Amino acid sequence: MTQAALAFDLGGTDLRAALVLRDGSVAQVLTVPTAVTGGVAAVLAQMTGLAETLLALGPQGEIVGIGLGAPGPLDPATGLMIAPPTLPGWQDVPLAQLLADQLGHPVALDNDANMAAMGEWRFGAGRGHAHVLFITVSTGIGGGLVSEGKIFQGHRGLALEIGHMAISETGPRCACGSVGCFEALASGTALGRFGEAAAALPGGALIGQLQAEEGRPGARAVIAAARQGDAVAQALVAAEARWLGLGITNLLHLYSPDVVVIGGGLSNAFDLLQGGIASVVQQRAMSAYRDVAILRAELGAKAGLVGAAALAFSQADLRAQT
Repeated sequence: MTQAALAFDLGGTDLRAALVLRDGSVAQVLTVPTAVTGGVAAVLAQMTGLAETLLALGPQGEIVGIGLGAPGPLDPATGLMIAPPTLPGWQDVPLAQLLADQLGHPVALDNDANMAAMGEWRFGAGRGHAHVLFITVSTGIGGGLVSEGKIFQGHRGLALEIGHMAISETGPRCACGSVGCFEALASGTALGRFGEAAAALPGGALIGQLQAEEGRPGARAVIAAARQGDAVAQALVAAEARWLGLGITNLLHLYSPDVVVIGGGLSNAFDLLQGGIASVVQQRAMSAYRDVAILRAELGAKAGLVGAAALAFSQADLRAQT
C-alpha cells in the first residue's frame, strides 16, 4: 500500500497543506489565507478541514504521520509553540498535541524554516551537500541548518531565529519588540511597508497603483513595479538586496555552510536580488567565505511541505523500530 504523510506549512499569511508520498512527490496541495484573527481554534479548524479534503482527493494510502512546519520560536520536543511574532496571541500553544487529537495521527512539529531546510537538503537545491543553510524570506525571515543530515536545533529547538538577528541599531520596530532586526529590515513585509511609504512620495505612483490593485501594501507590488522599470521600486529592491547581503554575510561567518538556499515568497524575485546580495557578500565577507554558492530554492512553496513530510516519515520509521 502507498504510504503518505500529511504536511502543513503554517505561516502568518497563508496556511498550506499537502499529501506527500515517500519519494517526496506532492500528490495534492491546498492553500488558504491563515485565519490569524480567529486565533488558535480557527486555525486548527482550518487544518482539520484541509486534511479532510486532502484525504478525500487521494490518492488512497496509509497515512503514517503528520508533519507541521510553523513559525518560531517553538519547541519541537514538546510540540509547543512558544510565542511566534507573526501569530499574535499564540503563547505556549501545544499545537502538535491539539492537531494529533483532531486527526488521530502523531504530529512532528518544527520550525517552518527547519522543515524547508530539510526539504531542500533532501530533494532540492541542497542535494549532495553536507551543510545546507536555508533562509526563508516572506512575511518574516527564518533560517534552518541541516548538517550531515540532521537539523541543527540548539537549546529547546530555538536555534537559527535569524530574523531577530540585529543588523542595525536603527530602523522600524520589529514584531518581537526590538529595533534593527533582520526581519524588520529585509522581510517581504518590510519591503511592502517601505513600498507603501514610497508610494506616498513623488515618483511612487506606480507602486501605489499596484498595491491598490493587490488590495494591500505588499512586496509583490514593489517587485512588479521594479520589473516594469520603475526607478523608485528598483531602488527599494536594491536596498532589500543590501540588507539580505549583510545578514547572509553574518550567517556565512557563523555557520560556514557549503551552500545557502533562499526560499520564501520573496525568492520569486531572486533574479532581481541575486546580484546585489552577491556584491555585498564580496565586499563584506572574509575571503574564505566568498565562494559559497547562494541559490534559489528549487522546491519553491513546496519546500516546507516536503520537509515536514520527510520528518513525519523519519519519525514513523523510528516508531516502527521500537
